[in-house]
Amino acid sequence: MRRRDFVGVSALTLLAGCDRVLAFAERTNEHVERGLFRHTARDVASGKFVTPLAAFPAYFISDTVPMWDAATQGPWRLEVSGMVAKPLTVTLAQLASLPAVTQRVNHYCVEGWTAVAVWSGVRLSTLAALVEPHPEARYVDFQSFDNGYHESWDLASALHPQTLIAYGMDGHWLGASHGGPARVHSPVKLGYKNTKYLTKIVFLPKRNGGYWSDIGYEWYGGV
Repeated sequence: MRRRDFVGVSALTLLAGCDRVLAFAERTNEHVERGLFRHTARDVASGKFVTPLAAFPAYFISDTVPMWDAATQGPWRLEVSGMVAKPLTVTLAQLASLPAVTQRVNHYCVEGWTAVAVWSGVRLSTLAALVEPHPEARYVDFQSFDNGYHESWDLASALHPQTLIAYGMDGHWLGASHGGPARVHSPVKLGYKNTKYLTKIVFLPKRNGGYWSDIGYEWYGGV
């Protein structure tokens, strides 16, 4: 074998080995994170970085800030479907009419910073009670109009009491820069798992990855 061919084969072998090691590490991390998760645990805001609203970092994957255009798309609606007995679709007004929660919690970014904001919205568990997920439903996929962005969660994290479908932030309706009209927000997951610009919540028997999860970020993404 020529040296160039040998180096090429060796590099491919090394990369394949690295992929296996990384996959093993992620499985181990997820096992530990699931073991540490407690449905009764509550996040307490640290106060390290308290917004005003404008200071909270904005993030989206579209070329410009995604904005729902009611003139061309009709009124915004949230669809809750999948493995459920009673699928439903709600308008923003109907979402806001459900029992509301306001909580001041941390937002944990995978890049290492932490921010604090006050979020208002409806617990995902409240919506789940309305649609009645089938026993086989073990995961939830949160889908958006931000260029197809989505992330799937384990059901236990999605039903945590601090997991909200948020429509308010720091006493204001949620603006376009921060994921309006509604988004997922929970301190039990890293920021990239908290899908903004929400349009669909789908209950699933198996997880289906996500925008960042599919390119190497940890799927579980717990805090």
